[in-house]
This record gives sequence, C-alpha cells and structure tokens, in this order.
Amino acid sequence: MARTVKGGTDARRERWKGHREARRAEFVEATIRAVAKHGPDVGMDEIAAEAGVSKPVLYRHFADKSDLYLAVGRRGTEMLMDKMGPAIDLDGPVRPRIQGIVDAYLSVIEEHPNLYRFVVRKSFTDRPVDQDVVNEDKQLIAAALARLLGDYLRAFGMDSGGAEPWAHALVGMVQNAGDWWLDRQSMTRASLSDYLTTIIWHAIDGLLRSAGVALDPDAPLSTGLADGDRAEGPRLRVVDVEEA
Repeated sequence: MARTVKGGTDARRERWKGHREARRAEFVEATIRAVAKHGPDVGMDEIAAEAGVSKPVLYRHFADKSDLYLAVGRRGTEMLMDKMGPAIDLDGPVRPRIQGIVDAYLSVIEEHPNLYRFVVRKSFTDRPVDQDVVNEDKQLIAAALARLLGDYLRAFGMDSGGAEPWAHALVGMVQNAGDWWLDRQSMTRASLSDYLTTIIWHAIDGLLRSAGVALDPDAPLSTGLADGDRAEGPRLRVVDVEEA
C-alpha cells in the first residue's frame, strides 16, 4: 500500500494555494481593466470577457461579487499607497512636501477615475460587505499624516494631541475636493493641488504662529532650529514671528 508523505502533501497544498492566489490576482487585474473600459457599473459578463474565462470560473475563485469587490478594493489601496507612501515619507521643505502628498492622491484618482467610483459606490456588491475599503484607506492615510503633523508640533514643544483629528479633517477635505473635481473637471489637477496645498499650509502656519513660531515653508527641514533649539525632534529652520 502506498504511503502519503506528509512533506509532499504539504508542498502540493502550498503550490495549489499559490496557484489560486495567482489566479485571483489575475482576475482582480482583469476586473480593474474592465472597470476602466465599462465604468463603475461593470457587470460580471464584462469582467469574465476581459479575463478570458467564463463566469463559473470566476466564481470558483471568489465566493460572490462582494468577495471580488473587496479584492479589487484592497488592490486599489495598494495602488494608492504605492503613490502616497513615498510622498508622505519624503523629506524636504514643508510646502512642497504637502503638495507632493496632495498631488499623489489626486494623480491616482485622475488615472483611475472609474476604479475610484467603483470602490466608493459599492454598487457592484451583492451583499453587505464586512469591510469598508474607503474608510480603511482614510484611516491609513490619516494615521500617516497624524505622525507627520505630530512630529512638527513636538518639534516646537507644542501639544501634539490634536494631530490625529487634524489629520482626519485634512483627509476628508482632500477626498471631498477630489470627488468634486472628478465630477466637474473645471480646473487642472495642478491648480487643485495648489489650492489645497495653500489651505493646508496656512492651517499649519496659523497653528505654529499661535505658539510664536513662523516656519519658512520653502526652507529645507534639516538646517536646524532657530535661536535656542526650542525642542528635540526634526531639525527645522524657522524665522521669528516678529521678523516674518
């Protein structure tokens, strides 16, 4: 009688698991292409045609339409953070840094408007989903911004407790402005990015000035603090409020 070798069984199981994951990823990419072609109200027939398979094959890899929607949403999050992550982590002068973050977000929704609407509307789902992809994106971006804002506030010995609600407010503002812009297209992406950057910068500037600090928005962030090194943290160049 032939014996089953546990190691061989495990290896086959892992290979099959890897194959299924690869196929799911292929179908997610096909869905994104179908959404781009047919819009956010795309159907399973269009998706199957784009993937070059029948609908039953799709349903072998996804429990239902909602399962496929969530997989596409997670892929959308990856695409968003691939652009925004480096912009958030990039060092440099304050205002250009803000503009880089805002423009990174706008560039993604500009490049993939139908995908953005597909994820936001949730009209594709055939049951309530147990994950809110859009809210998860907001939380992820807001958490990164809160760390950034907290660093600035602590650098000047200020209370950083407001960094988190402030970050959520900024994320909501940029997202809502982006929604309006996708529907209206009444200005260029560069213009909207500049408007939003100006609003955000003046909010930061106003808060710092309330603590007696005027930050040079175009100065490198590693040239040192002004007279007296107010606090430990990122080395920032500032100018005195009375002189600004």
